[in-house]
Amino acid sequence: MSLKNSVCLALLVSLAGCATLPTSGPTGKQVERSAIDPDTTLPIELVNVEASTDLPALEPVAASLRLAQLPPPPTDLVGPGDVLDITIFEAGVTLFAGSGSTPGSSGGAVPGVQAQRMPPNRVDDDGDITIPYAGKLHVVGHTVSEVEAMIRASLRGISQNPQVMVNVQQPITNTVIVSGEVARPGRLLLQTNRETLSDVIALAGGYRGNTKDLVLRVIRRGDSTDIAINDLIETPSLDVRAYPGDRLMLINNPRTYSVLGAPGSVQQFPFARSRVSLTEALATAGGTNPTLGDPAAIFVFRYVQNEQRNEVPVVYHFNMMKTGSYFLAQRFAMKDKDVLYFGNAAANQPSKVVQLISQLFSPILTVTSAVQTVQNSNR
Repeated sequence: MSLKNSVCLALLVSLAGCATLPTSGPTGKQVERSAIDPDTTLPIELVNVEASTDLPALEPVAASLRLAQLPPPPTDLVGPGDVLDITIFEAGVTLFAGSGSTPGSSGGAVPGVQAQRMPPNRVDDDGDITIPYAGKLHVVGHTVSEVEAMIRASLRGISQNPQVMVNVQQPITNTVIVSGEVARPGRLLLQTNRETLSDVIALAGGYRGNTKDLVLRVIRRGDSTDIAINDLIETPSLDVRAYPGDRLMLINNPRTYSVLGAPGSVQQFPFARSRVSLTEALATAGGTNPTLGDPAAIFVFRYVQNEQRNEVPVVYHFNMMKTGSYFLAQRFAMKDKDVLYFGNAAANQPSKVVQLISQLFSPILTVTSAVQTVQNSNR
């Protein structure tokens, strides 16, 4: 047996011993069989998208409207941390002699009306303030006018018809905290309690970055809600009123989807806009590789929340060899972290064998030709 034949035989034997040929992933049939396999440890739901009823329901962006159920409180509501500026007006005999007097000073007969301004009074964590001669007053949850009435009532019988004026010197209760991708993060006072979420962002100097990548997280009374900024812009009903005590965080959270299998390009793609359809995702990925992929085996892998609010894996199958699938793909919205998979074509396995054999034999043929050339030259 010649050297050439021996080498070829060895290569054929090694090729026959290969368990599998190189591939970029399973075929469409393999994906379907593994998804419905009853022995799989992860139960997967396979949805063949053949009609509009098979498309996943659009998640209602108005789910955050529960934030609008709280009516706006009065702008002068007093709460813990607020610092009150209290002035007491008295006629005739006064309890507090001299402007800015401290508790415990003795009174005197002073003609006319006297205005006595007390030192700044901070509402403690229990919601109380302390008034000289009157003691503690529980003011949390009351408006400024109600606090004035409470102080006046507490001094009745001690002072001659005192009149009280209360101003919130350092408001804490009627504020929101704004942080994240805004120009001026910090504590923001709600002047009217009619400011909406977008108003608060504007008052904080506006957002930084691209709106398609920004998410507004609203934390209200222990409940957290995320609203995409583009949804806030496009859906006015989402732009609800900010509520005192809200914490607003603008987060830069670029959304992406991954493309695997046999497409024109395997990589992770960012969302070009706030909404990307499957048709646009297929085009961005370069479509199905004509030599490796199967247009009838397009899959989208996604976690979906069921009625029990548990995440379950779902695989959506599109057969792009059918005309109607192109219209359905336009209505199918991609979601963050989706996996778009292009199935391998089962028919391309013989071509892979031929290609592999060609690659294996090409160096041998080259060497053989060179040896024959040398032998001929030596004759």
